[in-house]
Parts: sequence; C-alpha cells; structure tokens
Amino acid sequence: MHDHTHADEEACEEHLPKKSLKIAIVLTAVIFVAEVAGGLVSGSLSLLGDAAHMLQDVVALLLSLGAIIIAERLPTTSRTFGYHRVEIGAAVVNGIFLIGVSGVIIYEAIARFSHPAPINSTVMFGVAVVGLVANLAAMYVLHGSHDLNVKSAFLHVLGDTLSSVAVIVAALWIAFTGQTIVDPLLSIAIALLILVSSFSLLRDSFAILLQFAPRDVNTEDVIHEIESVEGVDGIHNVHLWSLCSNINVLDAHVYSCETDTHRLEEIKKEIKHRLEKYRIRHSTLEFECRECEDCRVVRELRD
Repeated sequence: MHDHTHADEEACEEHLPKKSLKIAIVLTAVIFVAEVAGGLVSGSLSLLGDAAHMLQDVVALLLSLGAIIIAERLPTTSRTFGYHRVEIGAAVVNGIFLIGVSGVIIYEAIARFSHPAPINSTVMFGVAVVGLVANLAAMYVLHGSHDLNVKSAFLHVLGDTLSSVAVIVAALWIAFTGQTIVDPLLSIAIALLILVSSFSLLRDSFAILLQFAPRDVNTEDVIHEIESVEGVDGIHNVHLWSLCSNINVLDAHVYSCETDTHRLEEIKKEIKHRLEKYRIRHSTLEFECRECEDCRVVRELRD
C-alpha cells in the first residue's frame, strides 16, 4: 500500500511541470488576444508591442512544454536522438518572425512622433491591469518548480509582468497629463527588448545547430572532472555539443591502464555520474590503454 502511494506521488510530480506550463500558456495566450484587441481599440502602440512580447513568450512556453513532452518520446531506429531538435527549429522561426514584428512596431512608433494619434487611456489601463493579474497568476503556478524548463518559463512570465506594469504606468501618465508621446516611447522600448531577446534566441539556436560547445559549460572543466576520476590517466579527442536547450552530448577517448573489465565499468559509471551536473545526458566514452612507457610508469607507481 505504501509503495502504491509513493508511486502515485511520483506520477503526480512528473505531471506537475506540464500542468503548470499548460495553465501558464493559456493565461499568456489570453493576455495576448486581449492586448491585441485592446491595442487596436485604444490606439496604443505600447499595448500592441506588449502583445508581441506576449506572443514571444507563448512560443517560449510552448517550447518548454514541448521539450518535456518530446523528452518522454522514445527514439526510433530511424530517429536515434528522437525529436529534440524540433525545439531548435521552432525557436529559429520564432526569433526571425519577432524581429520582423519589432521592426514594424518601431517604424509605427517613429511615425507617431510627427503624427500623434489619440489614445484611450481607460481601455489601455484596463487591459494592462487584466494582463498584470493574469501574469501574476501564471507566475504563481510556475513558482517553486525544480524543472529547468519551468524555471525558464517563470523568468519569461516575470518579464511579461514587468512589461504590464510599465504599460499601466504609461496609461496613468496619459490619463493625468494627456502626453501621448509616452506610448510610442514605451512601444520602442518594448520592441528593443523583443529584438534583444530574439537575437539572443537566434544566437543560441544557431550555436546548437552548428554543434558548438554549450555557452554555460567550460570544456576544460569537463576534461578536468573526467581526469580527476580514479583510474583515468588522461582524455583526448573530446567533442562536446548540445542536442537541444537542456541536453548536452559528449564523445571522448579515455586513457586508462586498468585491465579489469568490472573496474572499467565502475570508472565509466563514475564519469557519467559526474557529467550529469553539466547536463551531459548522452556520452560515448571509448577507453584506450597506451602500451607505452607512460603506462608502465603509472603501474609501477601504483604498485
């Protein structure tokens, strides 16, 4: 009975990240629709800019959810790494699309400096408040998870929340001063924020597609970690790259003068365990023994 209860708890924990992300996606999508409608009705470019920001984060949340779902799908004989790279393809398309959207927003904002348009600050304020409440709700459901995808999603929603606060402040400023210039200024700021995050997304995506070493992992640290395992005499022919945003891959040749098969398996197990902290979840380790003076010296020192 106890084992059954424990298994049920583990199953619930496995489904919690997906449930949280689904709720956040729905909330963020609702905000996106509301801000598009509110921006068109009120004439606020900053609301439309924030809607583009929301769209960017809807896609980011979908990518996070997709990464979890894809990770659950087993590889096949024709797709030995599964579907992890689908995430990167979607990220590239998203980044390019949003760069275009940002360009349109900036163009329209610059035009408004010379031809100001009337703005319904009441509608602008109301929609922004709805967006703020929904963002806070999304932050609540995403808060506290240990899943890397959910943590990333939480940071995206946090940015949305701050953006909603900025639109609320702009709406109040327009309501009390009548100075509508704050709207195109804020829309440019939001568009620049989208541009920065989009270029960052594209940079990281192309780094993965070109099989560069992960930006957050120092290859020398990985080499040192492997060489510090007892029984390892050296390492060479190291190749480190990313399969997707949260899975790193390593190929390496490991020097070891151990001749006992059981001992070599223990060494391999220890190396793979230490690689987990670098998110290296796939590793191919080829063991070699240099039958040369170096190995004989090592053996003599051990003896």
